[in-house]
Amino acid sequence: MGRTRQVNLGSQAYFTDWQWDRIKEYFPDPVMTSAGGRPPHSSRACLEGILFVLLTGCPWEYLPDDYPSCVTCWRRFNEWTASGKWQEVWRMPLEMLDQIGRIDWEEAAADAWCARAKKGATAWEIPSAARAARCSISSTLTGLLSAF
Repeated sequence: MGRTRQVNLGSQAYFTDWQWDRIKEYFPDPVMTSAGGRPPHSSRACLEGILFVLLTGCPWEYLPDDYPSCVTCWRRFNEWTASGKWQEVWRMPLEMLDQIGRIDWEEAAADAWCARAKKGATAWEIPSAARAARCSISSTLTGLLSAF
């Protein structure tokens, strides 16, 4: 039988309370169903786990016990991405930085370490979802979080 994780973000939180107050309306906490089961983790705890994975580049399955389970965080990330919430919240700090003139739209950078390149390969290969490369966007996320 599995265990219910006791999430203690303490000093490891990526979001301050002020930052969380600005975006929490986009990530309401799930409601406990009448079917029973374990109580769902808060959206903030899941978002902190998602940010840990995105900032460190670690695989989901290595998410530390300080966060909800990797499956819970991954599932919420997929739900929020599919619903458009993730992109909507992602744009908020971008727009704020643009308004104060901190983004130069003439420049762009691509982190190519996540692109698959095989020795001697002469043609592009489309990787399957299972073999898709993991990309880290840590510097971008760090910059966006500091903009809040």
